[in-house]
Amino acid sequence: MKPFRIRELESTDAQALLAFEIHNREWFESQIDPRDPAFYSLTGVADHIDSYLADFAEGAWHPFVIEDSSGRIVGRANLKSIHSPHGCAEVGYRIDQRACGQGLATLALKHLIEAARMRWKLTQLVAYVYESNVGSRKGLERCGFVPGAVSDGEDIESGSRFVLSI
Repeated sequence: MKPFRIRELESTDAQALLAFEIHNREWFESQIDPRDPAFYSLTGVADHIDSYLADFAEGAWHPFVIEDSSGRIVGRANLKSIHSPHGCAEVGYRIDQRACGQGLATLALKHLIEAARMRWKLTQLVAYVYESNVGSRKGLERCGFVPGAVSDGEDIESGSRFVLSI
């Protein structure tokens, strides 16, 4: 496996993140819900980053990027909807189509699990995956996530809920 680095998202990542998102737009939209078209501009991505960093400062999100050995963004990973009083958060990630099959989803999930445990002192992580997204399902299972029951109020169209107790 090539060396990869996971680090926190920074406000200076806008141009590199935009390139990553544009390059993978069609791929991502075949796996998850599409983003608003306004997102795909330097201003749209900068606003997106500012929002994530504000949520990070409030303790509601923890956004990361994954870089290859040349510093190119090849993935994203987030702890989102962090609810410290309940000890839980949701995980989400997206990997560059060109980097799939190199263990990045597993690397990202392990990083998120460690951040949830060590920094946020969480005890449970949740992930939502479309039935057709076999790769993400396998990655979650590889990291110990198990299918979980859908809670009241959760709307999961054509998908599954996975849970990890940590």
